[in-house]
Amino acid sequence: MKASDLTTKTQDELTADLGKLKKEQFNLRFQRATGQLENTSRVKEVRRDIARIKTIARQKAGTAKA
Repeated sequence: MKASDLTTKTQDELTADLGKLKKEQFNLRFQRATGQLENTSRVKEVRRDIARIKTIARQKAGTAKA
């Protein structure tokens, strides 16, 4: 997920994407704990995507107040 793609989304779309990624992160943690996780790099990707969405959302909220 690229930051340029996220900047075009609305706040509601960002919140929806964040929810999806949080659920995926939860599932990945369970898969890792049970030894079923095959793509270990996906954990890192999801974590970074969550941070990216939170950053963009915070920037949009800051510009809306100014």
